Amino acid sequence: MPFYAETLGLSDSQFALLRDLIHERTGMFYENGKRDLLADKLSPCVAERGFGNFLDYYYLLKYDANAQAEWQRVMDALSVQETYFWREIDQVCALVDVIVPQHFVARPFEPLRLWSAACATGEEPLTIAMVLNEAGWFQRAPIEILASDASPSALAKARRGVYRERSFRNLSAELRARYFTPVEGGWQVDAALHARIKWSLANLVVREEIAPLAQSRVIFCRNVFIYFSEQAIRQVVRTFYEQMPTPAYLFVGASESLLKLATDFDLQEIGSAFVYVKREA
Repeated sequence: MPFYAETLGLSDSQFALLRDLIHERTGMFYENGKRDLLADKLSPCVAERGFGNFLDYYYLLKYDANAQAEWQRVMDALSVQETYFWREIDQVCALVDVIVPQHFVARPFEPLRLWSAACATGEEPLTIAMVLNEAGWFQRAPIEILASDASPSALAKARRGVYRERSFRNLSAELRARYFTPVEGGWQVDAALHARIKWSLANLVVREEIAPLAQSRVIFCRNVFIYFSEQAIRQVVRTFYEQMPTPAYLFVGASESLLKLATDFDLQEIGSAFVYVKREA
């Protein structure tokens, strides 16, 4: 356990208060066995504020009129930025090989809007852009790619577009050479590809922030619901469903399932991937 967390300590009652407040504001839920994990993540924020305990930090987050900036620090502290290029590529191939062609056959003059709803440091939307570019779609049809995350630090990295070796574990050497240039501190993504993506800060449980983004025909929201409660997942998915056009397609992580939540989306196999499809009215 880090020094700060060990020194401050997080009692059961303080843990319950912070856990429930974080769940309300972010959707992330820390079960009882994860008290030490939450303490590890938040203790630097508590110490840097000059507080001697977690309860004072809770009161700051809950009641301070200027707590919004501190919540962004909390999002950075809790953010899991473990991602990489070409992750779960079967889903991206289903998009590019099946959904995109079907869309432009049915709606040749309607731009296709895609949203990476928890983009972390940007590898997912850049992967989508690479596959679309490899298939020649940017030259043939109007496609918009939106990308958002709740962590300001993750989004700053995505906007910078410089990546280290861990991000390339699944990307071929050929594609790496085509789309990235070595720079100090890593590899810089191709500027033209990077410019295809519109980056924004958005918290998935704040309806006002995600409703405009959710008016997309395709949403990738992968590997974020594993940290959410069922209640928070239902809330987010309901907003997706209400805002998305018909038909629409929702991609979640391979280890995630919405079936037990009984949503209005149908699970369908498209290409070699399973996709949640918005039902026809």
